[in-house]
Amino acid sequence: MKAVIQRVSNAEVVVEGKLVSSIKKGIVILLGIATNDSNSDIKWLINKIINLRIFNGFDDNINDIGGEALLISQFTLQANVLKGNRPSFIKAANTEIANSMYNQFQQELNEKLETELKSGIFGADMLINLSNDGPVTILYDSCLKINK
Repeated sequence: MKAVIQRVSNAEVVVEGKLVSSIKKGIVILLGIATNDSNSDIKWLINKIINLRIFNGFDDNINDIGGEALLISQFTLQANVLKGNRPSFIKAANTEIANSMYNQFQQELNEKLETELKSGIFGADMLINLSNDGPVTILYDSCLKINK
């Protein structure tokens, strides 16, 4: 499971010309689910995101500041671009599995946030407008996690 976390001053998702979700100060989470991801990847990644200190001089996390969060499914994070010029998405989970895991991730993250989690529409062609604050962008890959 891969995630790109961006600290934002605001962000919005537009689908077919209609505003779907918007947030003010907080984080945008781009989430890519792989074929070998599991519930333990979900729990690990949510814990990392909730505790990520990227606000107020890198001292506070999203809940410390009462910030908002916007979750976007993005299978292209699983692209393999090492060979050739066309990305390969063979490691991306199929739609059914990815949608199920995305929904589980969304539910569990929403339970840990002190504000309501906003989201895009799974599988939709979305226009994401955001103001990256800093800029601050953090990458997570659960296949690189260290189990203790």
